[in-house]
Amino acid sequence: MRIAFYAPLKPLDHPVPSGDRLMARLLVAALKRAGYDVDVASKLRSRVGDGNALRQARLAELGGKLARRLIRRYENGFLPRPDAWFTYHLYYKSPDWIGPLVAAELGIPYFICEASHAPKRAYGPWAASHHAIERAIKQADAIFCPNRADMACLHPVARAGALHFLPPFADIATWASLEAGLDKSGPLAEPRTDRVNLIAVAMMRPGDKLKSFSVLAAALAALPPALQTRWRLTLVGDGPARGDVAALFAGFAPGQVYFAGQCDAATTRHYLELSDLCVWPAISEAYGMALLEAQAAGVAVLAGNSGGVSGIVRDGETGWLVPEGDVEAFARVLASQLQNPVSLKNAGKKAAKNALEHHDISAAAQMLDCVISPIINVKDAGDV
Repeated sequence: MRIAFYAPLKPLDHPVPSGDRLMARLLVAALKRAGYDVDVASKLRSRVGDGNALRQARLAELGGKLARRLIRRYENGFLPRPDAWFTYHLYYKSPDWIGPLVAAELGIPYFICEASHAPKRAYGPWAASHHAIERAIKQADAIFCPNRADMACLHPVARAGALHFLPPFADIATWASLEAGLDKSGPLAEPRTDRVNLIAVAMMRPGDKLKSFSVLAAALAALPPALQTRWRLTLVGDGPARGDVAALFAGFAPGQVYFAGQCDAATTRHYLELSDLCVWPAISEAYGMALLEAQAAGVAVLAGNSGGVSGIVRDGETGWLVPEGDVEAFARVLASQLQNPVSLKNAGKKAAKNALEHHDISAAAQMLDCVISPIINVKDAGDV
């Protein structure tokens, strides 16, 4: 069976890495692992960050034209006809102007992964996009939700039985700890000391990411003086707010905070191999793919309890959760763990086990297929 895939917020080949791009790629990989042929139907970015009504109207018009073009190509055999349409990540700034039209015209199922519904956007600058999101949600045959918090808002709008929790997932084998194969020569080979090696992996951009860095810097500064020499922090990531992030950590001792820059997956895993605790305040985080990857690498996590983070980090077991934005609570738990390396090691082992058992791409592929396949088969039977 063939699925047309679309990521309106950020195409799979977008040059800027992010959790959203990663999740889109993982979904394609999971669908392929489940046995589906997957075609990227469009690369149109529908995001309008400033609420510009004219730009929303132009994108809606362009989406309609692209939808009609796709329909013609599917019907005349120029492109293989899909058995279903699958859209990843819909919210009021980034609607799907293409998929609902194509699915309705071809009479095929329409699937969504990660959607949010914000009634307060029904009026105001994003009204057009909001109503497009609402129509797509009502049309969807199934909606997969990596963040349970989204389900309550979707429930009044979605079809009965259409909502399905899909635990955030990764290709765990890619991130699993491989200590024996770790190349410890070169810049990643700084020897371990009696310090606890902390790590944060995130893009450096204004808004919630910068707020998270601010909370992290404040929490580190709030540690008792006796613990200020007990840690070293590696920051993996880059972005337009790097200068602001650097300013936040400028007051610490030279060499205590290391900026690794933007890293590929292999290099990021090597930094994780050398780390004891992943620290991230997670301000307004949807669920945090970096937190899952850290646990897959056997690294415990200290994070803010926002969004779907609790669906990844098991508080007191694979890591620790504190109230979102609470500098004092973050510093208190961090201080406790800096003095308890055995606890960090045990939590890291449980984190790796939890990631493999509950968040591997194979489990996601099976879950997606269990929902998608019967719906496609019912549609096909109805067309006979």
